[in-house]
Amino acid sequence: MAQPGVRLVQKVSATRTFAKFAPFVIPAVDRVVHRLTRGKVLLSAQMLPGVILTATGARSGQPRSTPLACMPRDDGTWLLVGSNFGRPGHPAWTANLLAHPDARVSWKGQDIAVRARLLDGAERAAAWAAVLEFWPPYAKYQERVEREIRLFRLERRLPDRTAP
Repeated sequence: MAQPGVRLVQKVSATRTFAKFAPFVIPAVDRVVHRLTRGKVLLSAQMLPGVILTATGARSGQPRSTPLACMPRDDGTWLLVGSNFGRPGHPAWTANLLAHPDARVSWKGQDIAVRARLLDGAERAAAWAAVLEFWPPYAKYQERVEREIRLFRLERRLPDRTAP
């Protein structure tokens, strides 16, 4: 059972008003706090676990860093939900991972090379059920959009010199 504070945050985060301002405020605050703490703290991670994803831009080819909520798994992977806070379009970071699946995450102060994989079929359905149990507002986000929210699994990989 979620604690009262968590339930309140879940309720607020499922609103359209939250979806209007959160994509601008939360990442900006997370970037500053992450930089000031040398990668050890994401403010939003006080409620949900989070990573800083650095992926190669789909069009620019330049490294793009994005603070994201994540769902860490017991097998050492992470699930990333391309919810865009229930707004119509897919977030840009999802296009970046589709074009360039080799990326990096900053996780609890560690820089980790990962490979992203878009989930589909039964694997996506199982992961989506786990994500909804983990953070129920994702269901509201899906209800507000016609697109299927992209769901990625990030798996650790050996570092190489070509990934961001």
